[in-house]
Order: sequence, then C-alpha cells, then structure tokens
Amino acid sequence: MILLGYDVGSSFVRATLLDSGTGARLASATFPGEEMKIISRQYGWAEQDPRMWWENIVLCTRELVSRTNLVVDAIGVSAQMHGLVCVDSEKRAVRPCITWADSRAVPYGNRAFEDLGHDKCLSHILNSPGNFTISKLAWVKDNEPETYYKTDKVLLPADYVVMKLTGEVSTTVEGLSEGMLWDFSEKRPAQFLFDYFGLDARLVPPIVPIFGEQGRLSAEAASVLGLRPGIPVTYRSGDQPNSAFSLAVLNPGEVAATAGTSANVFGVCTDSTGPDPKSRVNTFAHVNYTTDNPRNCMILCLNGAGSFLSWVKRNLASDVADFDGLDALADSAPIGCDELTILPFGNGSERLLGNRDVGCQFRGLNFNIHSNAHIIRAGLEGIVFTLQYGIEIMKGMGIDVNVIHAPMSRMFRSRVFRQTFADVSGATIEFYDTDGSGGAAQGAGVGAGAYGTYEEVFSALNYLGSVPPNQDDVMPVIESYARWRDALDSLDRAF
Repeated sequence: MILLGYDVGSSFVRATLLDSGTGARLASATFPGEEMKIISRQYGWAEQDPRMWWENIVLCTRELVSRTNLVVDAIGVSAQMHGLVCVDSEKRAVRPCITWADSRAVPYGNRAFEDLGHDKCLSHILNSPGNFTISKLAWVKDNEPETYYKTDKVLLPADYVVMKLTGEVSTTVEGLSEGMLWDFSEKRPAQFLFDYFGLDARLVPPIVPIFGEQGRLSAEAASVLGLRPGIPVTYRSGDQPNSAFSLAVLNPGEVAATAGTSANVFGVCTDSTGPDPKSRVNTFAHVNYTTDNPRNCMILCLNGAGSFLSWVKRNLASDVADFDGLDALADSAPIGCDELTILPFGNGSERLLGNRDVGCQFRGLNFNIHSNAHIIRAGLEGIVFTLQYGIEIMKGMGIDVNVIHAPMSRMFRSRVFRQTFADVSGATIEFYDTDGSGGAAQGAGVGAGAYGTYEEVFSALNYLGSVPPNQDDVMPVIESYARWRDALDSLDRAF
C-alpha cells in the first residue's frame, strides 16, 4: 500500500508518502517556507486560522503528486493537540482556533478543579481541566455568546483536518481525552464537566476508532488535492501520541521525547499508574487505547522551548546563520554556564506550574562574566532540565526511565542538548529517522490493514544511533540541575 500521512503543527505542515511493503519513505513535503502565523490579540492568547492548515495541506499534497504521481491507498492525520475549533452546521470554522499555547481559559479550568474537587476530576478525566479544550469552550460561551450559539460541533485540530478531507464530522477517544472531554471512569464524554460549565454535550461529534476507516476522501477535497476520491482516512491522533507511535513507544514503561515548538517527555502508563495529583504531568488516551484495553500515556509539556531559541535568535544572535550556529555558540560555554540558570517559561501558563504564568526567569546573570553563549546554553539546559523534572515525576509514579526514544530532529540535532539530556536523566537516548507525518502514514497503514502486527509496522524503523550518559563525569550537569531545581522551587513558592 502507498500511505499518505499529514502532520499539522503550529509552525509547519508536513506530508509523507510511505510504502507499507518496504517501509521506504517515497517523498516528503513541508509548507510554508516560514512558520505559520500565530494571532495574539491579547497577552496570553494564541490563535490560528484553521483554513491556513488546509491551504498548506493542499500545497504539500500537490507537491507530492507532482513529484511522484503515485496512487494513494490510505491517509493518516496527526495534528497539534488541545486546540478548540468551533464549526457551524455548514462545517465552517466560526472563529480562529484557540490553540494549545493559549492560556486565556486557565481561570475556568482552575475554578472547575476546585469547585468539582480534585478527586472527582482526577478520577474521571485524570487531570485538572486547566486550559484544555473544554475550558476554552466555556470561555467562548461566556465571552463570545454569538459564536457559541453558531457552533454546531466542537473539534480538535486533527478532527478539523479529517472533516476537510472527508466532509464528515467525527472525533476519537484520544482526541476527546486531550481536550478533557472524555470520562475515563464512565467511558463516555465527560457529562459532569459539560453540566458544570453549562455546555451542550451535543456539540461532541460522533466517535470513531483511532485506527480504522473514519471516512473517505470527498470528491471536492480530492479535486483540490489532486488525488482520487474515495481514499479512506484510517488514522488520526494528536501530535505527541503520534510522535511516540512513530518511535514504537506503545507499551507500559516505554518513553519518548520531542523538542521543537514545544518540548515534551512522554511515558506509557501501566494499568495501575494513577494520575499526577498536581496535574503537572498530564494523562491522556494513547493511540492504542480501547475501552476494552485502555492504554494511557503521560506527557510533560514545556510550551516555550522553540520560542526561547527564536527569541534568542531574534534579539541576541541575529548574526548567527542557523540553529547549528546557535549550538556551536552554546558549546563554547561551560557546562553549568558559570552558574547562570534559566527557567524557560516565557510562553504563557505552564501546566507543570499549576497553570501559572510566571514568565522566563534568569537567575545569577553576571554582566562581567556571561555572554550570549552562556545564555543560549543555559536556555538549552533549562529546557532539558524541565524534561528531567517530568521524568522524575514519572519515575515517582512507577515509570522506570532507562532508555528514551527520540527523533533526530529539531533540538535533538544539538550536541549540547542531547548530551545534557543523557547526562542528567541517566538514560540512553536512542535516535530514529522518523517524524510525525511518517508516523501518521504508518498509522494509516495499521488502520487500513496493511500490517498484521505492530512489529511489522516498525520493522523498517531506521535506528540512527544512541547517546549514553557521559562515563567520565556527569557531576557538572547534576550540579547545574540541582541549581535549576532550587530556582524552580523558589519560583514555585513565590507564586
């Protein structure tokens, strides 16, 4: 089978064609040339026009068609998590998507967590409602009532993309779980939260399997994309569970990490793993979740990873040509950055800090010692240390982290980043040649029956090598992390 996978991030859209028989990637395309626009009309807001995602899907697909002229057999979709897309009865978005990085709904989720009780929320949705999709919908109801009453269905970003492909409105348990719309205890949409917020539960679309036919490519979409109509869409997922899937992380105790626009560490739960009582690490349904065999995952997300490097490049290192140049500059500074510590929380509210917006914090900056190189390295170390903080929480909940799977892309291209991560975690980082669009294509193959087992899916996964902890001396990194933890604890107490 020829499989087409889409990965719709907040920065770029990527599409990949994959041969299920050989596992070979036949072609890939990425659009746009520069990062997609984020609309920020007020501090803490982050919106995107979902039509922009579709426009770039069209560009990616047309490029692949022109280069290969292959006949596609199945389509899979991965997209950014936690967003809110409101569509009317004509399947038109009635406002821009309120994205994962938007923090306007934090007071709604925090108030629900207190009013309903931590035990109630953690036992049913496994998290605080926080600034997830259902809290964003409550904000729309209160602040944009005309928009709310125009809304016929509430979609996650991946649901919107599938709707554009097939003309059919639907969702999955995985998607509902990432929006705090799924009740794990009742195994149905979270009616108690809809009741609390005064929302209409009929806004939830019909639920379809994560793997399996979810609709077929409509004649209208096929004409625009340059594909034949009737191709089945057989997989959809949020981007982080899909990334873990692409890295063959499906079973309890397996761990993955990614670091791009956001940085994430991802662990698959055992059946006995409970939710984090402080909701710093969030629990969702994994791609292989079923109601008969629930398989959950835990994610710690740092919102502002890529944003930190973009800010540095824009304001402090505009003369540096690219990311490799930033990494070389960081490598010229010593481990621990002469006691400069950065808490990289400058992109809105962070769930690991109770959804508080604390800003990026510099600790120990010395005008006589520190340079741009120190700042870049301290930022990279701060991002790694945030992931390590998540790993420590997961370890405390029973996930033993000895090996971490990661794609050799984005921040993991940095020698400083990956060695620091290995040293502070004590884990070996294994790298694979994969990405979200490739994972979405593989997922399409599973849903279309191209593979008999998951082992077949990953038989051609290209292992690129590993980075173990430094055998000579990890103490400088451990000491730097200890300073970072002290700074984090001080910040936590201050707020």
